[in-house]
Amino acid sequence: MVFFLGILLFALLIGISIALHELGHLATAKMFGMKVTRYFIGFGPKIWSFRRGETEYGLKVIPAGGFCEITGMTALEEVRPEDQHRAFYRQKTWKRVVVLSAGSITHFILGFFILYLMAAIIGIPNLRNTPLVAEVAPCVTSVTVTECKPGDTSPAQKAGFQAGDEILAVAGTPTPTWTDVLKVTRDRFGATDFKVKRGEQELVLSVDVTRVDREYVRKDGSTYKKEVGAIGILHQTEFNYNALTAFGGAAKYTGDMFVNTWNGLLKFPEKIPAVIKAIGGGERDLDTPVSVVGASRLGGEAVEQGLWPFFWLMLAGLNFFVGVFNLLPLLPLDGGHIAVNLYERVRNWIRKLRGLPAGAPVNYLRLLPLTYFVIFVGGAVTLLTVTADIVNPIRLQ
Repeated sequence: MVFFLGILLFALLIGISIALHELGHLATAKMFGMKVTRYFIGFGPKIWSFRRGETEYGLKVIPAGGFCEITGMTALEEVRPEDQHRAFYRQKTWKRVVVLSAGSITHFILGFFILYLMAAIIGIPNLRNTPLVAEVAPCVTSVTVTECKPGDTSPAQKAGFQAGDEILAVAGTPTPTWTDVLKVTRDRFGATDFKVKRGEQELVLSVDVTRVDREYVRKDGSTYKKEVGAIGILHQTEFNYNALTAFGGAAKYTGDMFVNTWNGLLKFPEKIPAVIKAIGGGERDLDTPVSVVGASRLGGEAVEQGLWPFFWLMLAGLNFFVGVFNLLPLLPLDGGHIAVNLYERVRNWIRKLRGLPAGAPVNYLRLLPLTYFVIFVGGAVTLLTVTADIVNPIRLQ
């Protein structure tokens, strides 16, 4: 029951995100005096609607998006004489760009708001797996030594490690992530140099790495023991803030998520074969794209297992992804319309320098083949990811 409630909650929050996206278009269009005739969430047959002023608001059957209908989106659209001055295509370029980008900006604001609340209330996970020391343990635990005794001193304590230190390298090997620190340290024994960053200083600490037995779990659930090197430090797995410092923390993580989103988009095409392979029964790569169906399922699992930080982080990430994706310069995305409007502005500016009148508005009919191609590819990818999320979904465990 909790699993299904989690799915419904995540799907509902996605629906709210979509509604706010379209509300961004609606609010900015009305702010600039444009005429908005319809604001609907969903597609297909109408379920319910009401009219306020000149705008009809409502819901439709298929909860797969929404739309905000603005009069005169292109010069090809027939506009009544009394509405000509309020047509979208007759407005200044900067106003059109603001209206078109308002949906994505709304997603960015919503993503930042989620991260801010996380930072202020529950903390934000260490997304980059940065090798930061949260605590220096008084001893090194193992299979046989599970608790520290009074007077124990770990190798890290003896070497002078402090909470907040960032480990830059171990034995001369760069360690950009905590996983790298563990990998190098586990193979060491005896005196080893750890290069750390403490504040603005870089220090080299000589640590006497000790060897201990640790227990590990295989993929099939069985356990085994292995002797590894250890020094007695704990990883900073999350960052906590107060209501004031949470702004800075959320801003930093917003930047990280923008970078991750952009890198993910660049690698998106090369991940599609893995999705097709997963549909055929191959192992589902955790890094493959997921649809709204898969994301909602993961949201349900997160709620079921009490992993609320993952739930909210995934929702924030989805908002950033949709916002960035929607700004790609491809029709019918908002970014495609922005590109067309900016092209017209630059073209007319060049014509003005040459003493020529402004050119005619771009004929969208000529762009229909490209638009249909983008729709076809987008639909095919959506179908693939939904199918993979049904027959071979990504699971948290």
